[in-house]
Amino acid sequence: MELNTIKGVYFVGIGGIGMSAIARYFAKRGCLVCGYDKTRTNLTIALEQEGILINYSDELSALPVQFHKDTEELLIVYTPAIPKDSELLNYFKDHQFTLKKRSEVLGIISKGQFCIAVAGTHGKTTTSSIVAHILTDTGFGCTAFLGGIATNYNSNFLIGDNNVVVVEADEYDRSFLTLHPDVSVITSMDADHLDIYGDAEQLHESFRLFAGQLKPEGTLFIKEGLPITSGISYSAGSHSQVRAENIRIENSNFVFDYTDGDTSIDAVSLMLPGIHNVENTVAAMAVALKIGIDAEKVKQAVASFKGVKRRFEYVVNAPEHIYIDDYAHHPEELNACFNAVRQLYPDKKMTVIFQPHLFTRTRDFADEFARVLSTADDLLLLEIYPARELPLPGINSQFLLDKITASDKKICTKDQVIAYIADKNPELLLTVGAGDIDTLIQPLKNVFDHA
Repeated sequence: MELNTIKGVYFVGIGGIGMSAIARYFAKRGCLVCGYDKTRTNLTIALEQEGILINYSDELSALPVQFHKDTEELLIVYTPAIPKDSELLNYFKDHQFTLKKRSEVLGIISKGQFCIAVAGTHGKTTTSSIVAHILTDTGFGCTAFLGGIATNYNSNFLIGDNNVVVVEADEYDRSFLTLHPDVSVITSMDADHLDIYGDAEQLHESFRLFAGQLKPEGTLFIKEGLPITSGISYSAGSHSQVRAENIRIENSNFVFDYTDGDTSIDAVSLMLPGIHNVENTVAAMAVALKIGIDAEKVKQAVASFKGVKRRFEYVVNAPEHIYIDDYAHHPEELNACFNAVRQLYPDKKMTVIFQPHLFTRTRDFADEFARVLSTADDLLLLEIYPARELPLPGINSQFLLDKITASDKKICTKDQVIAYIADKNPELLLTVGAGDIDTLIQPLKNVFDHA
């Protein structure tokens, strides 16, 4: 399917962060854009305000008349998270509509463009957002499809007037293999999605295949230590080809010196905390310098990057209370988040509210989760958010709690969490997880506002 032939697009699962970015893209192109999602959220409300028609009923009667009959100008985009018994999805399949996964559509969009693709089991949203911000802020320009809401733009989609496309390349169900980038970044390859891959080696093989998708004259930047032999290595503080040196904290900002053997940039200031974010920024800077952006402009753009919603986002930042919200849902992400908090606030007692995401992930990484969560001073555990999964026997939050060695730990409902925080009034609070834990953010903020 050629991009220019598409006149109407229907998204089955339009409320997903990646799906909504593509919906915004087609709307900007002047296409008829509609979609379905089971839940009305702030993101779907924003899409509706932008003129996109969304229904919340998985029934044929709710389908706009323009999508009742297949034509060559119509495209149906779906997410693997949609249940296989979906009435709408099965209607489109049964009537031979052109169906594509989100990743396949990104392949169509980026075909013939200069494509910068960022992959990794974690770090890809922040890194791709920094790349997109540097390109936009410096005036170079790009069109970007991000897996989070970039705070500077309050959007997961940026549009430029050149042929440069920045995409977050998702490893879930090998979907990033539809891309053929000019520049690739691989941030991490920790075992994840084992319900899809089976074991870590199969996941690694997919990343190696992604690295091989690079165009002949392309450039690959890869985090130091990953099991891929090609590419330019980057890191924070090691002997990699591209690296951050002299990392320090000044006025609550991480500051570092950048070097890649050809270019050195001193005293780069970053609002995002944590060594992992220094590494993400080093990769993004390397990409920007590779495509010819001036070093001083890159430094200034990095200093103005405000982060991504739900990536170490300060909800409350006051002398008496710190409340940080983070999307971390893998043990390595939790560990990076906790380490950043400890570096910034070494003397504060850390209260953590965590919502496990997926039964399979909780089962596969229970010991790793328990090890990290045991470092919390006070832990409140919500029940597992199932997302696309059905329950697994014996796998629940009690199963995880039993492995955690922290002395102050308990399972709570959301209502109990609010009451507990109102009673304890903690000085340092974290909410972490990828499910619907974000629905607690405003109520918890209200607790602190009225404390």
